[in-house]
Amino acid sequence: MSMSIVESINRDPSFSLIEHRTEAEAGIEWCYMHQNPRPGYRPCFSEPLLVELRECQRQIAARMANEPASNGEIRHLVLASKADVFNLGGDLELFSRLIRTGDRARLLAYAQLCVSVAFHFARLADDRVHSVAVVQGDALGGGFEAALCCHTIIAEEGTGMGFPEVLFDLFPGMGAYTFLSRRVTPAQAERMMLDGNIYSSEELYRMGVVDMLVPRGEGLQAARELVRRRRRMGNALRSLNTVRATCNPVSLDELMSVTATWVDAAMRLSERGLQNMERLVRAQKRRVGDVPDLRQVV
Repeated sequence: MSMSIVESINRDPSFSLIEHRTEAEAGIEWCYMHQNPRPGYRPCFSEPLLVELRECQRQIAARMANEPASNGEIRHLVLASKADVFNLGGDLELFSRLIRTGDRARLLAYAQLCVSVAFHFARLADDRVHSVAVVQGDALGGGFEAALCCHTIIAEEGTGMGFPEVLFDLFPGMGAYTFLSRRVTPAQAERMMLDGNIYSSEELYRMGVVDMLVPRGEGLQAARELVRRRRRMGNALRSLNTVRATCNPVSLDELMSVTATWVDAAMRLSERGLQNMERLVRAQKRRVGDVPDLRQVV
């Protein structure tokens, strides 16, 4: 007798900023960022959030290591958000503090943690996991990078994604070029990294960046339905993961090298750039839960 959906869901109680659920029968690992946000919480990639995401990935990989790899089954890892945005990106408040105090080592450690999380969404357990980003609210900077590192992006209508880093004279260095240039041409990827525009999910779907565009409120159900349709093609999906890794390999060394360049660029930021970054932090704090118009901030 098979378990009910409720019975098959195991919730991991060890996290405070993410909610991790394992739905064994469906073959889904649900990972929600920004669990129970406290008043004033900024839904960005804080160090504690990154640590919890990486630990969640480790737990999934460890559990799969004890399962037979010889069958054709594949697990789906769904990345979503409990907040009304997907993710606002890097912790700009931390960035400005580390840059002003000249703490390059700490900034590099943060950046390396970011790309480690991104890499393992792309290559968790080699070919045995297919990652799905469900973007139900805006995804900016590192938030957009987090969606891009997943194999499939499901976005709800009316959401925005883009790289605002150029507005304070920086570039997105946690995987943007590596992952975006696999969905559009390298030239287009560079334009998107430097134009500071926030693209609508509708535009990104037409460009081929977003894989599925769904009405508001239907992202999670679309992910579940996608997994259901793919249950009978696990072997094909595993093989496609291997082909993707062969033809368009994602290298952790490459990501680490790029992020080291990002750290060097961050440490060179001018006073004007830092002030623009800090204005954006203040705007985020004033409007938690509502993504500010970035062009009005800077």
